[in-house]
Amino acid sequence: MPNVFGAPHKGTEPAIQGGDPPVPPGASRFGGHEQVVFCQDEASGLRAIIAIYSTALGPSLGGTRFFPYESEEEALADVLNLSRGMAYKAALAGLDLGGGKAVIIGDPATDKTEAKLRAYGRFVQSLNGRYYTACDVGTYSEDMDVVARECKFVTGRTVAHGGAGDSSILTAFGVYQGMRAAAETKWGSATLRGKRVGVEGVGKVGHRLVEHLREDGAEVVICDVNETAVDRVRSLHPEVEVVADSDAMIRADLDVYAPCALGGSLNDETVPTLKAKVVCGAANNQLAHTGVEKSLADRGILYAPDYVVNSGGVIQVADEIEGFNFDRAKARASGIYDTTRKIFALAADEGVPPAVAADRLAERRMSEISRLRGILL
Repeated sequence: MPNVFGAPHKGTEPAIQGGDPPVPPGASRFGGHEQVVFCQDEASGLRAIIAIYSTALGPSLGGTRFFPYESEEEALADVLNLSRGMAYKAALAGLDLGGGKAVIIGDPATDKTEAKLRAYGRFVQSLNGRYYTACDVGTYSEDMDVVARECKFVTGRTVAHGGAGDSSILTAFGVYQGMRAAAETKWGSATLRGKRVGVEGVGKVGHRLVEHLREDGAEVVICDVNETAVDRVRSLHPEVEVVADSDAMIRADLDVYAPCALGGSLNDETVPTLKAKVVCGAANNQLAHTGVEKSLADRGILYAPDYVVNSGGVIQVADEIEGFNFDRAKARASGIYDTTRKIFALAADEGVPPAVAADRLAERRMSEISRLRGILL
């Protein structure tokens, strides 16, 4: 079995997005996480990190991101942010699951191998069910089938192996439901018809979101660093407008800005130039640091918290654990509309940004349900 190691590493603590609870004393290195596992297998070349933020509601669940991080510190910052977001996402989705995440360091186009994925699966198995893994950026259902050859705690598998297949289907559906709730709150009608929506990133989730938006009658603007992804959307929807890059998207005349690429797009430089009145997208950790949520609110921009509206994917893969049923999972993902509306109403009542209101709701559920474990049966 490869080594599992957790020696301290030098570096700064990663920034966590707005509304975070205080970090417990002595836990600041890993942001209050229950467990952080550094994984290394020299034979396969695997370097990975698994982070478990919370198991208050049940076993932690979160995807495996395969990405060419420039350093281990960059990978650590990402996995800590993402795993925390997964805990809050599962809580607000009404799941009896906690939050975790994993990252594999490398370029999935050139570094992904069967040996590496199977070695990773053995690390996940060693956690004995504290962490269930699934797909994320750089990994696919077929990869989860390989991981599952060494591990029982895998979701997001192919249909041929009893899984739900591509989790981007309900991720995009859920983002669309959250966007409908934002439109109703901002403009009084739960439709994007006639609205100009900018989708930044038209990969696995973004291109499906475009489909929902066009069906609803929205005008759509897109951008992506991958020209193939742009060409795929344009081949189906030649009327869609294309802008050069994310900077052009931020400055475009939009009603809704939908970040669907990597996180951190909303920061001190981009928020002042943002013309959209609603932000609702699939990307994780869209707020670069604490305080950005207030900057958005001060400018009258309605922000739909990312971990609320993009929870359709985790709802889909979580459903596999009890035997996947698409209609059941889609019905639960439809609830993202009501949850998003509830968060906007709470934010208005309490005079706080929606990101803070969402955090409060998630923390309340984690606290109330975890308390039940202290009741003797």
